[in-house]
Amino acid sequence: MPHDPTLERLANATLLVPFESYRAPRWILDGLADGISGVCLFHNNLRSAEQVTALNASLREVTDLPPLISLDEEGGDVTRIGQAHGSDYPGNAALGAVDDPDLTRETFRALGLELADLGFNLDLAPSVDVNVADDNPVIGTRSFGSDAELVARHAAASVRGLQEAGVAACAKHFPGHGATSQDSHHTLPLVEADADLLRRRELAPFRAAVDAGVRSILTAHIELPGLGSQGPATLNHALLNELLRDEMGFTGVVVSDAMDMRGVSGHIGIPEASVLAVAAGCDLLCLGRFVYADQVAEVRAALVRAVHEGRLRGERLEEAAERNARLREWVGRSAVERAHDDASSAIGLTGARRAVRVDGELPPLADPFVVEVDAPPGMAVGDVPWGLGPWFRDTVRVSPDGDDPSAVLSAVGDRDLVVVVRDAHRYPSARAFVSGLLAAHPKAVVVEMGLPIWRPDCGAYVSTYGAAHVNGLSAAELLGAAGALEVTG
Repeated sequence: MPHDPTLERLANATLLVPFESYRAPRWILDGLADGISGVCLFHNNLRSAEQVTALNASLREVTDLPPLISLDEEGGDVTRIGQAHGSDYPGNAALGAVDDPDLTRETFRALGLELADLGFNLDLAPSVDVNVADDNPVIGTRSFGSDAELVARHAAASVRGLQEAGVAACAKHFPGHGATSQDSHHTLPLVEADADLLRRRELAPFRAAVDAGVRSILTAHIELPGLGSQGPATLNHALLNELLRDEMGFTGVVVSDAMDMRGVSGHIGIPEASVLAVAAGCDLLCLGRFVYADQVAEVRAALVRAVHEGRLRGERLEEAAERNARLREWVGRSAVERAHDDASSAIGLTGARRAVRVDGELPPLADPFVVEVDAPPGMAVGDVPWGLGPWFRDTVRVSPDGDDPSAVLSAVGDRDLVVVVRDAHRYPSARAFVSGLLAAHPKAVVVEMGLPIWRPDCGAYVSTYGAAHVNGLSAAELLGAAGALEVTG
């Protein structure tokens, strides 16, 4: 295939790429200079605020039009900037539990201002999925709740908050990942609901986000036969055009979910899936976490080859490039116009405190023993600290599949017992382990840091609606942890 600089630059304009390190490698800087629209940063790119700020400044230096510098920063359980110790912002489930759209708007505005100060201009958030499947392995506390009208209220508020801070919001995962019991990182989930229900439930928050002026929307690698969708929504022309653009009136950038996820590329490979996604209507391809220089080149070559073969219209590439350029222009203007004010992450702790709920009567805890029952992190969450360990001296983390409750009970002795779980409803072994502890300590306090669906018979049940640092702190304050008030500063 002959070298085609014009098409290669247009193909580059559809790419949102990851890279390997704390400093931008040469292939990234050259790629941005040659038209790549932007980058997506992950944990392996983020070491400190100073390092991130310098990194993002170096990315801006190689282009006239600001590149899109993005990350998945939802607050709550899915955090990149809070990876070392947990997020300073409660996640969507906590904000939905409070149900104060003004709080949600201010929380996302504070988060957006922090991101902007670090040099980010596109946040792949908020998640506006309506979580109606209790066993959903990929959404859960990332959702504002199970009621479509509530989620829609907070979708609009979060979009406005982020964009008031000068950071483009990206409502996800269109048309809605909340009714799934499978994880699209690993397979292609099927949403079994008819068109009327999907329009009333799944689509309502996206309409609210569009009405709020959301600048981008991220697709889901899910199949929705009720909307006539065969295969992943990311690759479905009718969903992305007739539904999202023509019917719902969205004029911004359509971003694909990560193209390395098995739900979209597992059977056809990332380059071919990328061609199909652009042809279907995706403007910006989020390639994933580990798709580096050689694979990026393969995706670019596949897009160019598809145009030469007549499988992808050149006009579609031009359309995508134009939309992405408009978004880059918007973030450039917003960086200039953004007002520095007194917004603070302290709003995060305020929200977490308002979200926490107690069923039963909390006893006075004298020298409690805290047992954290481990749970595997989701693919989107990653390895982020959670629990009450920072605030309680005697805390142990146990594996419900490998540890013996009787050995833990021996360590507890006659002390007050606090048991911490995370989405216990999803893990039979965790429920069994906790039940074994409660048989010996029926007055124990159980703290649920996921969704409060399984509620055992215990002395008091505390729901935090998330496992962010501020969620843990809010629970520790309620339990009277020594030093918790000093930590709040």
